[in-house]
Amino acid sequence: MLREEKAAGTSLGKEADKLTSRGQLVPDATINQLVECWLASRDSQFVFDGYPRSLVQGQALDEMLAKRGTPLDVVLSFEADLSALQSRVKNRVVCACCGRNFSVGLHVENSYASCPACGGSLVRRADDTDETLAIRMLEYAEKTAPLGEFYKKRGLLRSVNSMRPPEEVFASVVEILEEA
Repeated sequence: MLREEKAAGTSLGKEADKLTSRGQLVPDATINQLVECWLASRDSQFVFDGYPRSLVQGQALDEMLAKRGTPLDVVLSFEADLSALQSRVKNRVVCACCGRNFSVGLHVENSYASCPACGGSLVRRADDTDETLAIRMLEYAEKTAPLGEFYKKRGLLRSVNSMRPPEEVFASVVEILEEA
């Protein structure tokens, strides 16, 4: 949703880009408003990636879903150790044309390769730095980790070992979603 706002050149997209490029999160109230508007145009089946990221956002999502009469079925937590996250940040490239993300060594041979999807140029994201990752890890510990406990107590949290090959991670996700 934030990428769409950024691409559309909205004031929200510009402000969000300033924050996220420094590793900071967009304020809860802003994100919640964006999600509420997005939900208004959707049916009862959807998947969020990266939302909610705080307890305040999780509580707001509960309220939004209750208004709609849409239950929350499952919450996935993708688990990886710090060295794996550092490697992913170091190896992530994005296509300057189509915006798809790829990993050097997994999807493309090197960062000078062409985009496998559209042939465009691959570039590193401005926020893919060790410094930004360190800020994100602090934000995670302070704001997101408590959210995991919130969902765990409700029996909704499922952990996925995301350090395995992508096809195994995907199979785990499918299995969890089919059970939910």
